[in-house]
Amino acid sequence: MIDLKQDYFALFGLVPAFSIDMERLEQAYIDIQARVHPDRFAHLSDTEKRLSMQWATHANEAFRTLKSPLTRGHYLLELRGVDPGFDTNTAMAPDFLMEQMEWREALGEATDAADEDALDELSRRLRQGTRALEAELARQLDETADLEGAADSVRRMKFLEKLQHEINDALTALES
Repeated sequence: MIDLKQDYFALFGLVPAFSIDMERLEQAYIDIQARVHPDRFAHLSDTEKRLSMQWATHANEAFRTLKSPLTRGHYLLELRGVDPGFDTNTAMAPDFLMEQMEWREALGEATDAADEDALDELSRRLRQGTRALEAELARQLDETADLEGAADSVRRMKFLEKLQHEINDALTALES
C-alpha cells in the first residue's frame, strides 16, 4: 500500500520544495489515511494489522513533518545531504545574537512584570520575524539552492519557535 522507503513528498505526490500547497498536502493525507487506517484492517491477520499501523504511523509522521515550516525545511536539508547542525553548529550572525538577547530580555521583563500586553506584542513581533524567515528559507531552498544559508535559517527558526513556546507558556501562566 505505502512504500515506507519513499520520501515524504513522494508519499503525498508533492514536488520536494519548501513552498507546498497545504490544501493538497492535507487532502493527500486524508486520502492515505482512508486507505491505511488500522480500523480498516481490524478483521484481518495480526501481520496485516501491524502493517496498517506502520503505514498509518508513517503517514502521520510525514504529514507532521511537511506541515510545519521548521521541520519541512529541516527535512529538505536532510534530503539534500545537509545537516543543519542544531547541536554542533551554534554559530550565529552577531546581529541575530543581539536580537536573541533583546528578545530574551524583553521576555524576562514582561514575565517578571506579568505584562500580558508586552508578551502579546513580543509574540506578534516574533511571528512577523518568523514569517520573514520562512520567506527567506523558501527562496534559499526553492530558488537559489543556498543550502548553507538555508541551514542557518532553519537554526534561526528553531530558536524563534522555542522562544514562541516560552512566550506562550508565560501567557498561559498569567491566565492561571
